[in-house]
This record gives sequence, C-alpha cells and structure tokens, in this order.
Amino acid sequence: MERTIIHCDMNGFFASVELLERPDLKDVPMAVSGNPESRHGIILAKNELAKKFGVITAETIWSARKKCPDLQLVRPHHDKYKKYSQLINAIYYRFTDMVEPFSIDESWLDVTGSLKLFGSGVQIADQIRETVKKELGLTLSAGVSYNKIFAKMGSEYKKPDATTVISRENFKKILWPLDISEMFFVGSATAEKLKRAAIFTIGDLASSEKAVLQGLLGKQGSMLYDYANGLDESPVARSYEKQKIKSVGNGITFRRNLTTADDIQTALKALSDTVSSRLRTYQLKSFGVKIDIKDPYFKTISRQKQLESATNITDEIYNAAFSLLQSSWTIGKPIRLITVTGINLVDENESEQLSLFTEDQDLREKNTNLDKAMDAIRNKFGGQAITFGGILKNDLGIDLLDENEERED
Repeated sequence: MERTIIHCDMNGFFASVELLERPDLKDVPMAVSGNPESRHGIILAKNELAKKFGVITAETIWSARKKCPDLQLVRPHHDKYKKYSQLINAIYYRFTDMVEPFSIDESWLDVTGSLKLFGSGVQIADQIRETVKKELGLTLSAGVSYNKIFAKMGSEYKKPDATTVISRENFKKILWPLDISEMFFVGSATAEKLKRAAIFTIGDLASSEKAVLQGLLGKQGSMLYDYANGLDESPVARSYEKQKIKSVGNGITFRRNLTTADDIQTALKALSDTVSSRLRTYQLKSFGVKIDIKDPYFKTISRQKQLESATNITDEIYNAAFSLLQSSWTIGKPIRLITVTGINLVDENESEQLSLFTEDQDLREKNTNLDKAMDAIRNKFGGQAITFGGILKNDLGIDLLDENEERED
C-alpha cells in the first residue's frame, strides 16, 4: 500500500500567535522582532500584509522598515510559541500516532493507517486545518504526497490556509518548472553552484546525470537527484520514538563587540554552561565541540575539534571552545557573535575508556558534581538562580542567554 504523508506548516506562526492577543494589529503590517538595542534587531516572523511589502524573515528591522515604513513590531514570547506548538501537535495525534516535528511550527504525519477512519489524505489535511482554526484560531498550509519531501514542498506551494496534493501523476507538472532554489534542502549557495552548471529548475536537476551531481555536490548531489525524482523513502517517526539529536548548541549576538580576552572568556563560559546544561537535560555527551565566530562585518568562520572523551561538563566544553578560538582568531579583533555547539553526540551512559590518571578522574568527578548541583538549584529556583561569578553583571547581554532568539524559517 502506498504511503500517504501530510506535511503541516503553520502560517506566520509567531506573528499569528501574537495576533491572538493583539487583534488591533490584524489589519496592519506587523512583525515579530528581536530587540534592536541589544543588536538582535532582525525580523523573526511577519504577517501576510508585511510579506506583501517584501518583508522577509532574518532581515534587519532597518531594512524591513525601508520597505514598509508603517511596520508594527512586537517582541517575541517563545513560551507562548512552545505552548501552541504542543497544542497543535496534540491535534495531529488525534489522526495518527506517526507524527514527526520538523521545527516548532512544522510536522510530518504518516496517515496511511488512518485512511479508513478519517477519509483520504486531502480530507484528513482539511479536517486538521479546520480543527486548528476552530480550536486555536490559527491557520496552516498542508501538503499531501506519497513521500516526505514532496509533502513538505506541497505545504510551501500554496499559502496561506490551503491544501496541495503532490502525487506521482502531477509532481512533474507542478514542481519541475520551479526555480532550483525552491527545491527542499537547496540553499542559496547550492542554488548558485547548480545554476553555474546550467541547472536552473527542479526539472533540470531531475534530468541531470546522477554522477555529475555527485561530482558537483558530493553525497548531497545524489540525495537531491532522488528527491527531485520523487524517490524519497525516509520514514515518518512515530510519536513515541525518541528523535535523534545531532547537535546541541547556543549562540548570541552581543550587546557590544567583544575585544578583550576577558570579554571572550565571559562569553564562552556562559555559552558552554548553557550547552552542557542542555546536553545533561537530553542525557547526552559530545565527542566534539564546534564554534562559529562572526565579526561586525558579518564575516563568519567555523572551527571544530574532537575530544579525547565524550563530555557534558561545562569546564571541558569551555576549554575546548577557548582553545579553538585562540588557534583561529586574533584576540583584540572585534567579535559580534559566537556560537558554541556540542557535536558527535552519544548517550551519556555509553561506556568509555577511563583515564589512567586518577587526578584527571578526580577532577572530572568534581566538575560533574558541581554541574549537577547547579542543575538542581536551577530546576528548583529557575534558570537564572545560579551562574558562574565571572558572568555576573556583564554588559554583553548574556544575562538571559538561555532565552536566546528563535526565528521561523
């Protein structure tokens, strides 16, 4: 039996949630944005009216207001978005237990086993849209297809509040004429590379030689060839299957540029603390650490290193991050943003070779106990109840680091 998969994509999710409590902004262009005083002045989400003015996600407030001088801005409330995301997914679970969240406002549903109960894929998608609209006051677009990739592209094809079917019979007609940048997993850099190779549309991609695409893009080339030809067979995870986390990270645009070693150490300590805390929450350890550094001119570098032992200890992640920065950045050269990420993750209970040096083990145990004690205090009294002394009263804007911005894609 052929699979029936639905991809649900909330329409202007952050902005729509804000409008539930701000109906006065319903008929004017509005956007959810970061705080310009903290240099987080980017658009996180926008409503349809703002979109018509050309306002796009991730552009600066300054740029958005040049396009739309009357743009109304609302600060983000991430706790609300998480709450509504959970409510939306709870509605999906009424129709199937095979629900795979892709982001805070998108999910795949495999409804193959639900067709006899609720009707065709289109009927189920329409029921979901109506239920979400009636119960939560929000709208979504749905794509219905026989694979995940085409279902995702179907949900993007027509917005807002619509259902689009991408079938074996019509996908060439609907998708192949689209610009190559519309292909799922094709970013701007990949699109430019493909266009230089005279691959301008999704149809061009589908009719290319697979070996040529592999030579051009490596494994990604082979994957994109399969996707364009409707050959994706990846499954939708069941609701009770633990999603595999590939990395855990956090980053921040600082209130002012970092220019001294003290600035950098303060920032890296705070970021490493957040990353290690999240790793412990997920019961994971990382075998590698990655840092991303952006200067005031938006030039970005990325560096990573393998660790001798997997860790979720703050001090070890910090030492690795600082070592990477020292070896790849000139102290004194201004830094606008840093991201620290734990990579190559394993279960924290996975066995590992113990150090032959007792003092190393004693230090690890001491640091582990310190981190766990801080976790316990934060769990009881809140995330800001305790931190490292060097982070207190800084002017970098990292006092509420764990509430760092998210944005819609």
